[in-house]
Amino acid sequence: MITAAQMRAARALLGIDQRQLAEMSGVSLPTIQRMEASEGNVRGVVDTLTKVIEAFDRAGIVLIGEGTPSPQGGRGVRFREPSAK
Repeated sequence: MITAAQMRAARALLGIDQRQLAEMSGVSLPTIQRMEASEGNVRGVVDTLTKVIEAFDRAGIVLIGEGTPSPQGGRGVRFREPSAK
């Protein structure tokens, strides 16, 4: 799975806009816009999600799932659980 926040963060790391992601993935711009506007996990056609994830992979982006260690130990960004007050 990929979240809308991960999509926006991945684009920011690559320095690309939504139109460029659409071109890279072969997905329409309105679809990318809808995906990024969603809450939490992106929902959509599996084939479409796969195209976006594969485009990020080709560009060198590693998407890290919740509770999953980074496979290559490189730099990255992720939220940590807020501490209890």
